[in-house]
Amino acid sequence: MTPRRLSSARSRIGFVLVAGILLSDAIARPLRVLPEGQLPNDVRLQPLKDLDGYFPFDPPATTAAWRARSERVRRQLLVTLGLWPLPTRTPLNPVVHGRIAFPDYTVERVYLETLPGFYLAGNLYRPVGRTGRLPAMLCPHGHWSNGRFHDAGEAEVKKEMASGGEQFAEGGRSPLQARCVGLARMGCVVFHYDMIGYADTTQIPMEIAHGFAKQRPEMIATENWGLFSPQAESHYQSVMGLQTWNSIRALDFVLSLPDVDPQRIGVTGASGGGTQTFILGAVDDRPALAFPAVMVSTAMQGGCTCENACGLRVGTGNVEFAALFAPKPQGLTTANDWTREMATKGFPQLQAVYQLLGAGDRVLLHRGEQFGHNYNWPSRVAMYGWVNRHFALGQPEPIVERDFRRLSRAELSVWDEQHPPPPGGPDFERKLLRWLTEDTERQLAEARRSTGRFAEVYGRGVEVVVGRTLADNASVEFLPAGVTELAGVRVTAGLVRNATFSEELPVIVLEPSSPRGQTVLWLTGEGKAALFAGSGIRPEIRELLAAGARVVGADLLFQGESATAAEDTGRQRKVKNPREAAAYTYGYNHSLFAQRAHDVLTLIRCFGERDPATRRLSVAGVAGAGPWVAAARAVAGQSIHAAAVDTGGFRFLNVKDIYSPDFLPGGAKYGDLPGMLAVGAPGRLWVTGETTESLALVREQYRDAAGERLAISEVAADPAAAAAAWLARQ
Repeated sequence: MTPRRLSSARSRIGFVLVAGILLSDAIARPLRVLPEGQLPNDVRLQPLKDLDGYFPFDPPATTAAWRARSERVRRQLLVTLGLWPLPTRTPLNPVVHGRIAFPDYTVERVYLETLPGFYLAGNLYRPVGRTGRLPAMLCPHGHWSNGRFHDAGEAEVKKEMASGGEQFAEGGRSPLQARCVGLARMGCVVFHYDMIGYADTTQIPMEIAHGFAKQRPEMIATENWGLFSPQAESHYQSVMGLQTWNSIRALDFVLSLPDVDPQRIGVTGASGGGTQTFILGAVDDRPALAFPAVMVSTAMQGGCTCENACGLRVGTGNVEFAALFAPKPQGLTTANDWTREMATKGFPQLQAVYQLLGAGDRVLLHRGEQFGHNYNWPSRVAMYGWVNRHFALGQPEPIVERDFRRLSRAELSVWDEQHPPPPGGPDFERKLLRWLTEDTERQLAEARRSTGRFAEVYGRGVEVVVGRTLADNASVEFLPAGVTELAGVRVTAGLVRNATFSEELPVIVLEPSSPRGQTVLWLTGEGKAALFAGSGIRPEIRELLAAGARVVGADLLFQGESATAAEDTGRQRKVKNPREAAAYTYGYNHSLFAQRAHDVLTLIRCFGERDPATRRLSVAGVAGAGPWVAAARAVAGQSIHAAAVDTGGFRFLNVKDIYSPDFLPGGAKYGDLPGMLAVGAPGRLWVTGETTESLALVREQYRDAAGERLAISEVAADPAAAAAAWLARQ
């Protein structure tokens, strides 16, 4: 907001409050900060962002800033992909069979058990006549029809050859096999593996993994849920997470081979395979080279459900994900698709990170805007040269790709009479997610035994779930706009402006006659109107004022003066994508629950440590606001002196609609709401809406301060009054 805009806002608000409108009249309307019909100047009231938006990357100016930023983005990736903590690495039990030998390479069929009962299939290409440890390349295939079994057909290959995109008919019909054969002939071990739902990896079928369109009521449950359900999303369980785990386990398999050099592992894929390439490179430090083709850009980020996960790209995007691989060698390609502007939008910023780290020559952009979406012969030749140079293969360049015999589906498929396919379907899907949930719970139970481990796993996980820290709010201020008095209480109306994120909150501040340096944020489901009853101040608020506390009420997002007609349905907004996968909305936008928790953090920053009138800041979350306060408190550190939270027994696990205002991706994973309360230890906490048993995790984290800092009121006839009474004593 410009200074002129601020001045204009002050003058308009001041006119409304001071020019003859009595406070009692305003309360009845109810009390407003902005003129009737005017909304706060808040970026969140604008249309939502979706996967086709613009995702620029602004590289940090220093290596220290990049280290901090890259750690945070990498953690965001791991958490939102369901990999924080990583699932237990169970035995892979690899089966390798059906070798087909050619003069200069061999092809074998492989399947791995990446999770108990969950199998990943692929083909292993090996060079012939090579000795010693060899480099290896992982090759995820992407969204080519039939995956590993892809055959473009005669008509298509003729077009490709005429355009210069392909040299040979066999390679043109299967550019996927061509890539693997070319790398094997250069001296690399190559593992070409399936995406979930493709070729031989169909326990979760194509129509679910890639074509999911509509929520399945039978998969929405607090036990034995399925993918894409609110419960799966609240545990960060997704097809994209499963595919990333398959890539990690594929890497484990390749590294277990005795003829593979662990220092020379590369990854390359195009389209959705490009997504898998840069995601694996971002979350796993073992790959030494990456070549994601026709995927990285500041435009479309990945259109398939298998490329999207809730929380994944909020505040970031594919170019920054690719930058996480720096300073290791990385090549990219463009085509006449969403990557066409990469040379001027995205690549210079990616290159800047490499230059910042002293590795400007280790990043490459091969341009191919004259071709459609592809991993064609010119792109493959660019990749071969990149691998040749950085893995020191000693091949003369340019690498000459030769023709080969394309293998049929029957020759590539891993399943036969001796190796029958494993069972799949809905029951298997539920069983798989149940195992993941139980495995995470075992690891979380172990983490609770150590204070440091609890803070690392729970605390840093919840920080990503909430999506903002207190320190992120670098520029926050209160802009008073009008002052009046009600029964001896000074009433100030104004806006809290969070310039860091372009957000605004209408606020009312009630100041006692004898202030004692304590400020209480009084937050409810009603917004700031809950400070008043009829034409006066509520009794519980008067009790706090009598104790010398300043009391602040606010309209959080879509409350009171920030409410819009779009929110009258009682459901969250969603992007225009008609498919009912939560990640299409929440993969790019914070949920309403998270945004209201962000508003609580904004208020803490404004009226807490940066306010000279406040020595102690306390927060009350009652009448629907308790869960938001619990979430904000979990990431606010010790900035809150005391918190009174009425949970109402709320649990994220019980939310049955991905568009419910209570839906929060990842909310149930780290102990649900009690986990958030526990992360806030050892700050002073009063809780109602729970039992002593339901707060076992909280009591565990308060074990050295129970009774002094933790108060549990199992029965509170009037939670608001009880919360105010407790805060008045603090």
